[in-house]
Amino acid sequence: MTDMTRKPAAARGAATSLLVLFLFATCASFMALKNKTDTIARRKVPGASIIYIPSGKFLKYATFGYSALAADLIYLWAIQYFSTPTIDDRFSHLDHIFAIISDLDPTYLDPYETGALIAQAEGHDTALAFKILDNGFAKNPTQWLLPFDAGHIAMMNLKDFDLAKKYFEKCMDLPGAPEFTRRLYANALYRKGDLETSWQTWLEIYNTASDERTKKIASNHLYQVKTAVDTGRLKEAAGRFRERFGRWPSELADLVRTGLVQALPKDLDGQDYVYDPKTGEVKAATIPWRR
Repeated sequence: MTDMTRKPAAARGAATSLLVLFLFATCASFMALKNKTDTIARRKVPGASIIYIPSGKFLKYATFGYSALAADLIYLWAIQYFSTPTIDDRFSHLDHIFAIISDLDPTYLDPYETGALIAQAEGHDTALAFKILDNGFAKNPTQWLLPFDAGHIAMMNLKDFDLAKKYFEKCMDLPGAPEFTRRLYANALYRKGDLETSWQTWLEIYNTASDERTKKIASNHLYQVKTAVDTGRLKEAAGRFRERFGRWPSELADLVRTGLVQALPKDLDGQDYVYDPKTGEVKAATIPWRR
C-alpha cells in the first residue's frame, strides 16, 4: 500500500521538475534569440526594435501556472533592454512590455514603479508613466505607493498641482501611507491657488501633529497661506485706490481711511505687512522658513 501511494507523488514531482526545466529552457531560448535580434541593424528589422512577445493573457495560460516566474524573467530582461542606449527605438514597445508583466502578475508592484520611471525619465512620455501607475493602482487599490509616485510626477515634473492634489488625495488615507502625504496634498492645494482648503488642511495637520517638528512645518505653511490671502487683498485694494486717485496710497492706512478695507490685517505673528508706496507691493515682514 505504501509503495502504491508513493509512486504517484514521485511521478508528480518529476513532472513538476520537467515543467520548470522546460520553462527555463524556453525562456533561455527566447533570451538568446532576443539578444541575437538586437545585434541586427535596425533597417533589417523594420517597424520594431524587439521581436514580438504575445500578450500577457496568452502567456498566463501558456506558462502552466508559472505566470509569476514568467513576469520576473520578462521584467529582468526589460530592465536590461530599456537601459541599452544603442537601441535607439527601444521605448516604442514600453507600454506593451509592462502591460504583459502586469497581466502575468497584477500584484507585482516593482514593474509599475520602474516602468513609470523609465517612461517619464528616459522615454519622456509622462502620459505613459501615468497610464502604467494608474493601471497598477486599479489592480492594487490599497497600495499607496502608486498614486504617491503619480502625484510626485505631477507636482515636480509637470507642475500640474491640481492633478498632484488628486493623486495625493487618493494616497493619503490608504493603509501605510506616510503622514507627510497630507502635507504634500496641502501644499498642492496652495500651489493651485485653493488657499481656503489649504488653510483648513494645514490647520488640521497642526492641531493633530504629535511632534514639534510637524507643528513647526504646519505653522510655517499657515503663515505662508495667511500671508498670500492678506497681501492679495491689500494689493487688490491698493490697485483700486490707484484707479480712483491716480497714484499708489502713501501708506496702507490710506486704504482704511478711504473705506477700501475695513481694517489692516496682520501676519500670523501679529506683525504689520511691509508696503512699498512706489510700486504698490505688499509683503510679509518675515520669510516663513526663517520664523
